[in-house]
Amino acid sequence: MKIIIAPDSFKDSLSAQGVADAIALGLAQVWPDAQLVKCPMADGGEGTVESVLAACNGEWRRSPVRGPMGATVEARWGWLADSRTAIIEMAEASGLQLVPPGQRDACSSSTYGTGELIRAALDEGAVRVILAIGGSATNDGGAGAMQALGVALLDEQDQPVAPGGLALANLSRIDLGGLDPRLARVSFEIAADVDNPLCGPHGASAIFGPQKGASPEQVRALDQALAHFAGHCAQALQKDVRDEPGSGAAGGLGFAAKAFLGAQFRTGVDVVAQLTGLAEAIEGADLVITGEGRFDAQTLRGKTPFGVARIARRHGVPVVVIAGTLGEGYPALYEHGIDAAFALVSGPMTLQEACADAPRLLGERARDIARLWRVAAQ
Repeated sequence: MKIIIAPDSFKDSLSAQGVADAIALGLAQVWPDAQLVKCPMADGGEGTVESVLAACNGEWRRSPVRGPMGATVEARWGWLADSRTAIIEMAEASGLQLVPPGQRDACSSSTYGTGELIRAALDEGAVRVILAIGGSATNDGGAGAMQALGVALLDEQDQPVAPGGLALANLSRIDLGGLDPRLARVSFEIAADVDNPLCGPHGASAIFGPQKGASPEQVRALDQALAHFAGHCAQALQKDVRDEPGSGAAGGLGFAAKAFLGAQFRTGVDVVAQLTGLAEAIEGADLVITGEGRFDAQTLRGKTPFGVARIARRHGVPVVVIAGTLGEGYPALYEHGIDAAFALVSGPMTLQEACADAPRLLGERARDIARLWRVAAQ
């Protein structure tokens, strides 16, 4: 019997590798002779680099960069030497987890450090860069990242505009003369799990600004500033990508990557699945087990279980989900290749208790699924 174990991480609890290991231990209690193939997954958010490096024997790199609020942070990124591919998780340099809740400021946080990671990848000799752009603390339209790569964003006094999205309202001129020429020899891909445009009621500021500390008034001001920035970019680059799907991802970093770097937008789970060879692993399998922290209607927007199920469905392989919680609307996934879903928690407990006890709970759920499967097969 061949079983593919392809979960995402459980946020604040276990990495995708940790989840896969726990599930495998539970399955082995019932099927000690089964072929258990662990394929840790991600959808473009935190854990993406770790999942890919684990599957592809890649290497970690470290670079000191400017964090979202200006302080230096030690950021990790991934390197696949054989293909000269860099995998950059922007949350490592510009992520929300780097800023304590009381200090989050969507108006002045910057993606400059993410641009520095791209520059480090160029120094390494990268010919392909994959940008995983979930979990950002920023709302600057990717302006900071482009400044780190040599784009000059100047105000009426011909001085660089201040960091952050709100300062883009003062933008008067874009000078591309200093843009790193090595960028033209590199292909860029965006790995993300959201398809929002840059501006408007479904844009970066309106949808994601509040969780980064923006008040309703600041959301409106940020949206206007990003629209102002997009207008100048359209004039300088002779193209306007603000309304394209994914331009609003990561506070607009998706917009800058598309506009300045010619990046191609792909769902994060598809990028990870390709790099890890998930489709090839699923071929000939009897069962796929996937999972995530919260399984609900939002999973349909391209999160890991949805992407895994889509691949498994093409091969006619059933899919079972183990999730931290089953949220509103999750039965809709039964129409998209998910055959059953189970919650992790077996009784009343706090979130902290569930996170701490996740390895045991995952093993128990996997064991119970295997026992049920064995009975059904008799």
